[in-house]
Amino acid sequence: MIEEPPLLTIKRTMRRPTRRQVDAFHGASTGFVVDAMLGGGALASDISPIGDGHDIDCRAVGPALTVDCGPADVLALLAALELTGDGDVVIAAFHGHQGCAAAGDNIAAMLKNCGAAGFVTDGPVRDYVGIVGTGLPVWCAGLTPNTPFTNGPGKVGLPIQIGGQRVETGDMIVADRDGVVVVPFDGIDTVIATLAKVTELESALDGEIRNGLKIPAQIREIMVSDRVRYID
Repeated sequence: MIEEPPLLTIKRTMRRPTRRQVDAFHGASTGFVVDAMLGGGALASDISPIGDGHDIDCRAVGPALTVDCGPADVLALLAALELTGDGDVVIAAFHGHQGCAAAGDNIAAMLKNCGAAGFVTDGPVRDYVGIVGTGLPVWCAGLTPNTPFTNGPGKVGLPIQIGGQRVETGDMIVADRDGVVVVPFDGIDTVIATLAKVTELESALDGEIRNGLKIPAQIREIMVSDRVRYID
């Protein structure tokens, strides 16, 4: 017979990006951040802004605080309130369970009171009107009125798998109406440097399009090269 796990496992020490690093991502779109990471880093598209972002301005930038709830349980998420710092984006793995809510308006309100910048889960949530009233940006897998349990076991501050990505506490989270992007902690400065270049290139391309650009120059070059075969 296996040993019963503890109700909660909580990591004592948690790394955090600096204020300079966090500020560098403010105003950046998730698309640009993904481009700066060579096309990866976004959570699965079924994790989307609550209500498609119509009633809440769903934008958040901040360090991840990871929570592994397990299916149908929110004990670890409630415990994470004690550890939530100003500007944290709380990421709760519900193991994709869709049978009940991973949070409701009361949890959203307490996260907001604790200073959270946003909440992300791969489960559905409940109490839509109440969550909107809190003003907390939320990304989730839909809505359901079903109630979760608070039995555990759960973990706070340890690595999780969610939406096809591995997320660790201290990773940078950038989220908007397009979705949620995870920037690994060790790559934050590299992505910041590349993000500046991506923004510059995108701005230049936007200007060309406004001036009537129809086809990018690199595509025209390919079209007349020996890499294209034309057939009748």
